[in-house]
Amino acid sequence: MLCEMTTRRMIHLRPVPLLLAAAFAVLGGCVAMESHYPAKGDNRPHPGVAAAHNYPIHGIDISRWQGDIDWTAVKGAGTRFVFMKATEGGDHIDPAFLRNWEGARRAGIARGAYHFVYWCRPAHEQAVWFKQHIPNDPDALPPVLDVEWNGHSKTCPKKVDRELALEKIRLMLTELEQLTGKKPIIYTDITFHKDVLEGQFDDYPYWIRSTAALPETRYVNRPWEFWQFTTTGRVPGIKGDVDRNAFFGGEAEFVGWRNGEYDIGTRRWTTRRGVPPQPSPGPERPAAPAPVATIPGGIAPVASSFETTEAEAE
Repeated sequence: MLCEMTTRRMIHLRPVPLLLAAAFAVLGGCVAMESHYPAKGDNRPHPGVAAAHNYPIHGIDISRWQGDIDWTAVKGAGTRFVFMKATEGGDHIDPAFLRNWEGARRAGIARGAYHFVYWCRPAHEQAVWFKQHIPNDPDALPPVLDVEWNGHSKTCPKKVDRELALEKIRLMLTELEQLTGKKPIIYTDITFHKDVLEGQFDDYPYWIRSTAALPETRYVNRPWEFWQFTTTGRVPGIKGDVDRNAFFGGEAEFVGWRNGEYDIGTRRWTTRRGVPPQPSPGPERPAAPAPVATIPGGIAPVASSFETTEAEAE
């Protein structure tokens, strides 16, 4: 790793009295990258995604390939959410899905399931397959639709026409929302987004992959809600590499989204949030101001008790 190599060079270049201080300075830079999650790391860190460590809410995504997971250790490392592979196409289920689903639930980690789209299968069949195999738990995260080209597939390596791909995606998003009552998340990579998704489904949350640069430099006009910034992450409780992800916002947005009060796709608060009762003003006690909430991208704070109408949302 870079930090180890730099420290070795310093041993030969620095006088002995300065060695310890210099080594701590270099190692301190490495630790700073994981200031929010010091127990986590990266087997092959890339400087182009260092900004991901500035976001306070991190999670992981997994499949059968992570093997047996110690979910208590994963939780103890600060993991706030996990997306796990559930199904693919219309006839495959990840053999570790139910075990992972239950393990994350017992550990108290917010969990969601994703479906990997197989372009040679009718969209409706895939939606039905997903419905049949994921638990419809009220506390689960919204479902994820994983859309990317799969050129390595032995049975379906081809790309389909853009309009056909959009039609399939639209149908599956609709059916998954009807199943769960929650707006699905779209996962994609740079190539598929450029080929198919630019300018599409802008009111849906996007989970994007960018492991060597800031997403803004790789995706055209695409705000993101989840950023998969490495595939070589290290997290206690998981043997080997694991994908790590950052959530775009802070605690208020994350909790509001989980409670169904904040639409991360449109960055709008969607329901009236309760305002704690205020004490009656006395002779020497002025009325307390109403709490305010700042909406990302907003110009000024707005009252925390408001309701977005359909007309405003459009």
